[in-house]
Order: sequence, then structure tokens, then C-alpha cells
Amino acid sequence: MSTHPFLGLAPLSAAHFASIEDRVARLLLTTQDVVIMQGEALLPLEGAIRAAAGPGTTALNVVTGPYGQTFGDWLRDCGATVIDLAVPFHTAVTAGQIREAFAAHPEIDFVSLVHAEAATGNTNPVAEIGEAVRAHGALFYLDAVASIGAEPVLPDAWGVDLCVIGAQKAMGGPAGVSAVSVSERAWARMAANPRAPRRSYLSLLDWKQRWIDGGRTALPHAPAQLEMLALQACVERIEAVGLETVTARHAAAAAATRAGALALGGGLEPYVHDAAQAAPVATTLRVPSGAVASELVARALAVDPALPLAAGGGALAKEMIRVNHYGPDATRGAVRASLTALGTALAEQGLSVDLRGALRAADHGWR
Repeated sequence: MSTHPFLGLAPLSAAHFASIEDRVARLLLTTQDVVIMQGEALLPLEGAIRAAAGPGTTALNVVTGPYGQTFGDWLRDCGATVIDLAVPFHTAVTAGQIREAFAAHPEIDFVSLVHAEAATGNTNPVAEIGEAVRAHGALFYLDAVASIGAEPVLPDAWGVDLCVIGAQKAMGGPAGVSAVSVSERAWARMAANPRAPRRSYLSLLDWKQRWIDGGRTALPHAPAQLEMLALQACVERIEAVGLETVTARHAAAAAATRAGALALGGGLEPYVHDAAQAAPVATTLRVPSGAVASELVARALAVDPALPLAAGGGALAKEMIRVNHYGPDATRGAVRASLTALGTALAEQGLSVDLRGALRAADHGWR
């Protein structure tokens, strides 16, 4: 019978599984418990909210993109009282706005925030927000799925109680596993919540009781072996070159893309107005009036389907283009190719572009 390197592997041991968790914890510079969950990041994102929130919770849910909206839906479904703090998707929330919300609603005891919104291209100042949340005493839940690997993610330094990451974007790893760091305060909140999932695939408490409290010697169920090995390889690769090198490469790709788009012309402009609020993981661009983003992307991808280009989701498909320069696409070549394809697509619609100027600006902006 023929074989394949992905088949017939020896079972992943508990010690091996724990060692991968330890490497992820080092990546986050955290001493908190880290649980690697056996599914895409939506699993711990939803599981953490349902474990920590309930009818007695008053949550400040920051909405800077579509994921913030989803978190609000989950919180309401848990029975929490939800105060949405929504800002325009082309900007970021500020620590001052968080403090104003606390002053208006001192009963807030839970804060949910997305670090970087890959869907809209903004990033939020988590360090400053964390100071405000810590001073208020609320539990802090952070979605760092898109930001990990593209910019610093420091749950301990920032006072984050529940920090969820995924490897499929800037880390350049698998999508089938994800991780969450959990503070002692968060574990206590979950244990006191009678509605926290138990005996469920969503349950973080099951992982604590059956895995962490038992000394991580017996896995609760068979792990997703290939994904775990891919995650290990992904973290090893980051360790080899250094996390600072990886984040610097993403910052350079973002700066080059923004500079190139501004120089390209044709009415294309950054969707996030302030460069300081733009996420390193992906650059979003607003198309000129009369153009349709999804059509421009289709023209660009017809030339090279491998380009890291996508139209915005939902209503944003008409006005927004995403340049997903993350992971293996956080390179000068991917940025130049994306700008070239977009310039060609704009020119085909009769718009005046300066492709040479755009490429010069991108090269100069790569830093």
C-alpha cells in the first residue's frame, strides 16, 4: 500500500503538545496559561466570550470592523448587557474614548476589542487602552488573530486577560489550530459563571480541568496532529529569524503599499486616513468614484491569480480593495506586483495612473 508523509504518523504525545504551547507562550512573552484549541480562531474567540460573560456582565464592546459586531452578538446571546462603542471603520478607537465610556457606565466589567482588523485595515492602540481597562478593573478580551506576527502582541504587559491568536495570517502558519492566553482573573471569572460552556468543544474550563490542572499529562481528546505540527514549524521559523524581523517585514510592506498607492493616482487612496492607525497586516484602499472594487480586483487577478488582493466583504465590496501583504506575501515583490496589477486595472478603465512613480514610491517606502 502506498504511503504519504502526511499519513501514518505516530500519535502526538501530551508532552509534545505541551511543548508547542510553551513555544506559543514565549512568542507572546506571557506567563499566563496558553491553550491551543483544535480549530480555527473563531473557536477560542467564541469560547472565551461564552465562558467569561453572562447575565450579570456589562460589556463594553468596541466596534472598529465586522469582528467587533460579531462579538457584540455573542455577548448579547450570553445575556450580557452590551454597550457598543463604534467608530468609523477608517479610523481606530482611542484610550480617551474608552475612559469616557467607563465614566458614563462605571458598571462595565468586560471589554472586548479587536487589535488589528484585517477586514478594514485599522489597528487599535492596545497598550494605551490596556492601561485604561486595568485602571477601571474590567476583564480585557482581545482578538489578536490578525496582529500576531505583524505587530507586537503583549498580553502581560498590556493587562490582557484573554488574548486569542491564529497562525494563518502574519505568522504564515496553519488555520486549523488557534490559541488563547488566559489570566488567573479570567479563569476565576469563568469558574464563577454557571453558564460557561462545560463538556463542550467550546469549553475552556474543560481544558483547564482536564489538561492544565492535571499537569498537561493527558490530552482531553485526539489532537489535530498535522495542524499542530504545522504550528510548531511556523513558530520554529519565526524563532529562527526573530519575531522583530517578522514584524519589521510586515511594517515595511504596509508602508510601501501605502506610499505606492498614494503615488499611483487614478483616484486610489488609503481607506484608513491616518497612517499611524493603519494595520501592518493588510492595507485597505478606497477605489475612485464610479469604479467597483470587486471588478478591479477581478481584472487584477485575471493577470495573476496568486496576487494577495481581495475586495472588501459585504457592502465594502464596492468601495474597498485589500492588499493582504501578510505571511509569505509580506515582500517587496508582492507589493510591487499588486501595485502593478491595480495600476493596469485602473488604466483599463480609462483612469490616469503613474505606475513608475508608484513603484519608485513603494521602493522608497520599504523601510
